[in-house]
Amino acid sequence: MGCDLTDRTVITVGGPTAAQGVRTAVEGQGIWLDGDHAVPQQVRFSYDDKAGALHLHLGADPVRWDYDDIRAVRDQAGQDVMVLRSVADATARLILTDPDDHLLLRARAKRIGRYASHVRRGRLALWAMAAVASVALIIFVLVPVMADRLAEYLPPEGEKALGDATFEQIRSALDETGFMGTPICEAPDGLAALAKMEERLTAPMTLETPLTVHVLDHPMVNAFALPGGYVVLFRGLLEEAGRPEEVAAVFAHEIGHVVARDPTRIALRSAGSIGVLGLLFGDFAGGAVVLFLAEQIIRADYTKEAEAEADTFAHEALLAVDLPPSAIATLFERLDRLHGGGNREAGILEHFNSHPEMGDRIAASRIAEPEGAEFRPVLTETEWAALQSICD
Repeated sequence: MGCDLTDRTVITVGGPTAAQGVRTAVEGQGIWLDGDHAVPQQVRFSYDDKAGALHLHLGADPVRWDYDDIRAVRDQAGQDVMVLRSVADATARLILTDPDDHLLLRARAKRIGRYASHVRRGRLALWAMAAVASVALIIFVLVPVMADRLAEYLPPEGEKALGDATFEQIRSALDETGFMGTPICEAPDGLAALAKMEERLTAPMTLETPLTVHVLDHPMVNAFALPGGYVVLFRGLLEEAGRPEEVAAVFAHEIGHVVARDPTRIALRSAGSIGVLGLLFGDFAGGAVVLFLAEQIIRADYTKEAEAEADTFAHEALLAVDLPPSAIATLFERLDRLHGGGNREAGILEHFNSHPEMGDRIAASRIAEPEGAEFRPVLTETEWAALQSICD
């Protein structure tokens, strides 16, 4: 069956004794479906063994199917017809109804029984890469730009509502019991000392949004700001600080972020990114959203410019009320000596070490402090002890 038919060779099919089964294996007829129209048409085809191809004569538009590209379409209900396709054309079909053509074609198309994927993997890979690039563009470029613009026009009441919701989410995310949320520290003497520190720092300021200051009963050495004027300190920070001026320096830095509305931008970016990922992969479990958002805000990785501006704001705010900018440097250096080289407690220094160029920022705080300047304590020893015990 594999002989050359270019000279109209005669091949016997149907058995050597069936003379009536002899036919010229040069051409045949079938039913053609072009894949674009639902109307089948009769088609004449010819075998070209020299070229190794099947030629389908379709008027002015002949079609060539190489033998090696021809595949039988699987899972056909009847065995009386053969449905063929070409790996080069995913939609067109050739239907053969003559059993002789079945035999003749199988003798030539040696790969007819192989599986051929309808998917072009190269194109699929390009589309996949394009999709990933689009998602990355949305999350890392479009979402931040839109969040920055929205933060400028978000009304104060909307920003405060965002801060309220985010604060409760963070309390829930940090609560290991999962019931009431991380407790807010409210010992009266400690609250009084905290209010005195806030009043000292904000006395020269004109704030668009009043501050809402809380201490959370958690061992993490951290402080962060939230939309709507929130400044949140952790018990771990108060316990690790050596003097109240160090806490005041961190406090002033976070006020700088509030004034610049940096937390609002971070919250909007995180919410936007969660929304995009939710559209792609389905809705996340509520707990996962809370944990992700809490992580993003607590460990907010502001740009170098935003950090530098918050530092400058803090330096000026501290000097305006006779407090030393270098207090932040002493805090960082002592924390690094105590915990930087060994096993750290939960959350220790995570926030501070996530900020870029920490050495430069420490140096900047010392440079901002005038030589020989005299400062007034922010709290008495009794008030400082009360602040450190605010969670008791």
